Amino acid sequence: MKLKIALFGIAKEIVGSSVLDLDTPDQQSVAGLIDQLRAHYPALRELTSFAVAVNSDYATDDYQLQERDEVALIPPVSGG
Repeated sequence: MKLKIALFGIAKEIVGSSVLDLDTPDQQSVAGLIDQLRAHYPALRELTSFAVAVNSDYATDDYQLQERDEVALIPPVSGG
């Protein structure tokens, strides 16, 4: 299935783009997608946590993705 991934912060820098179109297996979960992204972009493994939103709503690791979902990877933000 085809997914559109929006990347923010350090995730965007690691991938080299703010948007990524990705083909994934059917019945992919959020956790499976993260594993797939980390396999293609090993530097993402350095991020200990980040939020995932699907179609503008935060999603848990077991959320089952659907064709044409819009996914956002939101790494932690530090500031002061």
